[in-house]
Amino acid sequence: MPAMTPLQAMANSSIQDAQKKEVAKENQDFKKLKERIDALVAKEGLTGKVETTVRTYEKLMGSDKVDLILPPWGSGTNFAVAPLANKYQYPMLAPTALSRKLIDMKLPYFFALLQQPDRMMGALVDFLVAQKVKTVAIIYMDDLFGLENVNALVPLLKAKKIEIAENKSYPLGVKDLSPVLKAIKAKNVDAFLGITYPPDTILASKQAKEIGFNPKVFYSSVGTAFPLYKDVMGASAEDVMGMGSWNAKTSPAAKAYFEAHVKRSGKEPDRWASGHAWAGLQIMQQAIEKVGLDRKAIRDYLAATEFQTIVGPIDLKTHVRGKQWSVGQWQSGEFVGVAPGDLPGAKPIVFPKPAW
Repeated sequence: MPAMTPLQAMANSSIQDAQKKEVAKENQDFKKLKERIDALVAKEGLTGKVETTVRTYEKLMGSDKVDLILPPWGSGTNFAVAPLANKYQYPMLAPTALSRKLIDMKLPYFFALLQQPDRMMGALVDFLVAQKVKTVAIIYMDDLFGLENVNALVPLLKAKKIEIAENKSYPLGVKDLSPVLKAIKAKNVDAFLGITYPPDTILASKQAKEIGFNPKVFYSSVGTAFPLYKDVMGASAEDVMGMGSWNAKTSPAAKAYFEAHVKRSGKEPDRWASGHAWAGLQIMQQAIEKVGLDRKAIRDYLAATEFQTIVGPIDLKTHVRGKQWSVGQWQSGEFVGVAPGDLPGAKPIVFPKPAW
């Protein structure tokens, strides 16, 4: 288990919950394995350096020669590890990677489970157009995730002649977003679009509320679909939009997973990557049951098969997830899919967002 920053630990918790639960289901020695995982995390420390992650995977695949690997968390870390997994020919199913650059590397052992930035941002812009939004302000994390998503978003906005009143980056670990939020508030934009990580998602939301910034659309990215967001923001979470693609009503299988997650961990799963992490484990299990532990055979089976998962059918021949929501919104205490709006189960969007 590679080292994690507090940021990664927050977002990674739901992924580990899904992975640990699958281990528990298949392995009666789960308790001992969990103790080993926790001990390794403590031993490595929360340095969070990508180099530490890469070295850990290098050891696992190159020296330890483990049978299989689970993916790291985050677009940047996946970008660093995926070429290594390809070098050692380890199939890697990534439920937290949004990166067209990574996809364009055409690594045969890498498979993305999430919708990618062009589709994610495309669904967001389609919604803005449908609601006749004229002006937006963007803030984004200055890293691979932020840059790729904003670089997908800006041309789409320009193509639809939506004015970008502000487009500003911020650094990892930012402690105060109020100056930029106050500047954006003064511009009276229709929509606030945050390409944010969980701590920044919560920070931007709390500070927007504090300064009375009430755009018609408040969209923040990673973390909005987390139960933590609802816990922290309380009733103010209502009608906030963000990245997300499933909930307990997506399918009977999703409902069963949701309930099992709550029963085992005592908390709800997030409505985004947690479901995809579980779907990745379902896919890997199906592949192993079909071809065994031969990694080349697993890779070939993954690339040629459509899999049934809790987030719907996933065909890994392409990195396009056709029937998945890209935009969600908190409504009546649940994070529901709202865009694309033509998918089964999509809810009508609450627009404009009421004041905090």
